[in-house]
Amino acid sequence: MNTPAYASASLYVGDLHPDITEAQLFDIFKQIGPVASIRVCRDAVTRRSLGYAYVNYHNLVDAERALDLFNYKDIKGKPCRIMWSQRDPALRKSNVGNIFIKNLHKDIDNKALYDTFATFGNILSCKVATDEHANSRGYGFVHYETQAAADLAVSKVNGKLLNGKKCFVGPFIPRKDRSMDEQQSKWTNIYVKPLEKTVDEKQLLELFAPFGKVTSAVVMKDDNGESKGFGFVNFDNHEEAEKAIEALNEKDYNGKQLFVGRAQKKTEREKDLKDMFLKIQRERMSKYQGVNLYVKNLDEQADDEKLRQAFAPYGTITSAKVMSDEKGASKGFGFVCYSTPEEATKAVTEMNGKMIGAKPIYVALAQKKEQRRAQLEAQHNRGLRMQQAQMAGGPMYAPGAPPAMFYPPGRGGPYMYPPMVARGGRYPHQGRGIPVPYQPVAAPPYVGGVPVQQRGGGRGGRGRSPRGGPGGVTVPGYPGIKYSPNVRNQQLPVVQGQNAEHLAALNSPEERKQYIGETLYPLIATSLRNLSQQEGLAGKITGMILESMQEPELVHLLESHEALDAKIAEALDVLEQARQQAEEATKSTPAEPVKA
Repeated sequence: MNTPAYASASLYVGDLHPDITEAQLFDIFKQIGPVASIRVCRDAVTRRSLGYAYVNYHNLVDAERALDLFNYKDIKGKPCRIMWSQRDPALRKSNVGNIFIKNLHKDIDNKALYDTFATFGNILSCKVATDEHANSRGYGFVHYETQAAADLAVSKVNGKLLNGKKCFVGPFIPRKDRSMDEQQSKWTNIYVKPLEKTVDEKQLLELFAPFGKVTSAVVMKDDNGESKGFGFVNFDNHEEAEKAIEALNEKDYNGKQLFVGRAQKKTEREKDLKDMFLKIQRERMSKYQGVNLYVKNLDEQADDEKLRQAFAPYGTITSAKVMSDEKGASKGFGFVCYSTPEEATKAVTEMNGKMIGAKPIYVALAQKKEQRRAQLEAQHNRGLRMQQAQMAGGPMYAPGAPPAMFYPPGRGGPYMYPPMVARGGRYPHQGRGIPVPYQPVAAPPYVGGVPVQQRGGGRGGRGRSPRGGPGGVTVPGYPGIKYSPNVRNQQLPVVQGQNAEHLAALNSPEERKQYIGETLYPLIATSLRNLSQQEGLAGKITGMILESMQEPELVHLLESHEALDAKIAEALDVLEQARQQAEEATKSTPAEPVKA
């Protein structure tokens, strides 16, 4: 077999079982020669296999042997399909050398099709279309390396018998071009419904005969020979078919109003219906943009009326609906639509996190599925970049760049968190790019039954008295930070003892993290206010804590003010180091010479 000119030592392996892993593929393909790498492609959000993988060899000869020996090899009950990896989408989509075969016998599979057409040239890809049960749909595709080989195959096989069936072979035409050709073609076939059970082909022919020459008239019947209530009429030419539609569509026939229109294939009807539903959906989304709210974690007893009553104080509600399953049981989420965006915004601010029944609800503006998916993919990709930077020994944050940000309820921005970093790491050591292992920090002392709060200075947490002079008590576990007795100390808000119950009611790790973040944010903001720090840092610090800690540690922070204070102090130190590093980098960067 001649290797394509653009081939590398990389192979595409498709039609894989969804449970196949890289290790299983490695055990198979290493039999040929040293394998450089194997990657099973997966969904960015669900991480499920997409059914194909890339196998990279060190040697081009090994890749060619693997293609010859393992193509259509049975792997976990499914024959795989191997071809040279072509990363250039322009070449993949050019359709040069691609042919289409239909009216194939059901027994012809990928390998049999490959063996039949391999005599005419070098095949890059060969596939028989199958349904969800892996049964042949009766057509397939063969992609040759050159257009000359494709033309030769069309001329030699078109109209010939394959397994006793006369097949059609022709150049492949993309679906969009086929649809355009069909719309511009002179169609003659008509679909008509509803028909009485007593109407037969003779009566149908008599109905349409006045409009031109009818070549066929068929009433569709079931297995018992009874009419299905619809039929097809084919005219000799396009003009006569159009005339019949204009005359009979929406006319009464035997007491029923007829629908008469151009006969369409199932794929065309599905496309038209899909386009119509998408148009309706876009119009609906634009109409309700900014006024429709998504509410989840609803109590099982909540119904439409209770949902409406809960949200009624914030504006005029046009609709309130709790979604239910086919048995009428609540799915735990619903939608509330207001008359104005201002009312919807106020409801999100006031109602997010409130208790309805025995559960705290989550409220946000309703989004399309595509938007949510795009956000999750962006979140996942950002986490991958951070992990790659950490493994490479570089800083996880660009010098001077802000750390992860948590957007509190009612402050704008999406409720999203970066994915967890590699286990064992905490905040990155700015300037070295090395994850700093977690070190327990001693709890602050108590003065008069109230935990000592630290006053953070402007640089590195160095303490200052209110008058600007040095002073105060150094708190154990907080190096460089002093407590000033002149600063008013406030007790942090008490966390309710319902965290375990609330977290147990949430279904996914993302939802549980959302709840933890929304509970941590006001505690961190209050602590920063007591420390005379900027409350605007609360979002950054919340994001850093959520990113760097596992769920059990985060729950511990909700229950322990001392542990939370220690993490806040650690985060402030990291932010200060990042700021100082950015200043030093700015000072050390020489100015560009002015050109004469």
